[in-house]
Amino acid sequence: MTENLTVSAAAPVQGTAPDVAPTPVWVVIGLAMGPTVALGLARFAYALLLPPMRADLHWNYAAAGALNTANAAGYLAGALVTAAIGRRFGDKRVFAVAILLTGFAVAASGATTAYGLQLVLRFLAGFTGALTFVTGAGLTAAAARGGRPARTATLLGLYFAGGGFGITLSAIAVPPLVAVAGWRGGWLVLGGLSLVATLIAWAVLRRAPDTASVAGRQGRGGWSARFMAPKLIGYSFFGAGYIAYATFIIAYLKSAEHLAAPAISAFWAVLGLAAIAAAFAWGPVLGRLKGGWGAAATTGTVALGAAMPLVWNGLIGAFLSAILFGGSFLAVVAAVTAFARRAARPHAWTAVIAAMTAAFGIGQSIGPVLSGVLSDGPGGVKAGLWLSVAILAAGSVIAMLQREPENAG
Repeated sequence: MTENLTVSAAAPVQGTAPDVAPTPVWVVIGLAMGPTVALGLARFAYALLLPPMRADLHWNYAAAGALNTANAAGYLAGALVTAAIGRRFGDKRVFAVAILLTGFAVAASGATTAYGLQLVLRFLAGFTGALTFVTGAGLTAAAARGGRPARTATLLGLYFAGGGFGITLSAIAVPPLVAVAGWRGGWLVLGGLSLVATLIAWAVLRRAPDTASVAGRQGRGGWSARFMAPKLIGYSFFGAGYIAYATFIIAYLKSAEHLAAPAISAFWAVLGLAAIAAAFAWGPVLGRLKGGWGAAATTGTVALGAAMPLVWNGLIGAFLSAILFGGSFLAVVAAVTAFARRAARPHAWTAVIAAMTAAFGIGQSIGPVLSGVLSDGPGGVKAGLWLSVAILAAGSVIAMLQREPENAG
């Protein structure tokens, strides 16, 4: 790895034509089915199923949080090997297989009550979800090459907004089915939605630019972990803070705020829709912010959103939280990825995104357990959520320390 990388990610490199025809937006929308499955359906929808699973299977909050920790551990393991697997088999092939396997793991979660098997399935969904997410992000980064910073940030935001689309789908489909068929039916419908999203993603893959065509013959390296240390550490804090909120916020709104099922569904749908809108709202802003300020601004907004239901009781606090948190948590990922493109050579985009995802995975492996243990204590779920707010605020401050690459375009 180089110690002081100053190349612009948009600059042409050997083996890459300087003038590249823009990839159609609909291709990026199809690639966005990756985070739809890996994030929206395989990870975040667990918050909707946690309360009925916890009641039916007699789990405490620590046990319930451990399932998301297993998912996060799988995500971390997947992120660590994605670059090597992508080099061996090609990002497109890995993306196509991994998104399908993630959907299978999601559907299978409705087939067992054994806690050990649930842990294994959550781990597998995390592992294949990371392969899906990272290779899809690499393909999207390739699709966004050569454009203006604002357009690049918007295309990356559009890809990550797939997670918000998955959240919205789960808000519409899961609660009514859980009321009739229980939590098992919820997992099955999530598996079915994952299959549909997989077919859409497969349909656009042939039009997506391959990361190998962008890389040229550049070898390994191409980015500096030392230079990006504030970004890596801040992103790890973000992972720990956001996942604690995402795991337990529904349980909090039900137990402490006593919100009824229709209000919970509406809250989750608003959160998902806000995440979709964020792709367009944050894109121009992130295109202007340099260094770590994009990640700092978005992570700070996430922290503010996570605090809303804790300081403002009732529906108003809940829906303000959904708008602020939902409208910024995926924008953090877009901000980090946009910076990674500026701080790394094109051939290293998938590798650096994988490294960022690994840092994120370390944080989100820790967050649910810490929050779950606090939630089982005298402070209840509210104490666990306050921990989430504190960690997110710290991550925002750390992100401010990141410098911009000297010659980034």
